Amino acid sequence: MSALIYVETTIPSFYTEKRKGVEVEARRKWTREWWTKPKPDHRLVTSVVVFDELERIPDAARRAESIAVLRGLEELDYTAEVEEIAAVYLQHKLMPAESLGDADHLALASFYSCDMLVTWNCKHLANANKTDHIRRVNALLGLRTPLLVTPLQLLEKDHEHET
Repeated sequence: MSALIYVETTIPSFYTEKRKGVEVEARRKWTREWWTKPKPDHRLVTSVVVFDELERIPDAARRAESIAVLRGLEELDYTAEVEEIAAVYLQHKLMPAESLGDADHLALASFYSCDMLVTWNCKHLANANKTDHIRRVNALLGLRTPLLVTPLQLLEKDHEHET
């Protein structure tokens, strides 16, 4: 059975990132390395929330390239239930109200029982300090909590299997 992986906005964004700097260039490299690696045991999915966020990239060429990266991925439906879950996350202060998109991504990945949510958002999503709180809120909602991981963590996991 394949792992269901929700691809959040920062993945195509870093894949197409043009800025310079050690951290940015490292994330771009790791994102591209993970993205191009064969994933026969993974099913990648995304959502309209990701496409809406990518539409806000000011550079038209980069915006088109970022959207193209996700072409062919299954798009999860943003339902009223998902919206309600995101609202509960905000009520429980899992993330600030201005991070509604982050709450939406987590709600989608949780509602659809994704195994993982892959992101570079280490402030609101892939943050070990928030994991227990997220798990508690999801348990109250009867939801499974996906692993919240970065492409680098997935690359490291792949390298463990190679040795």
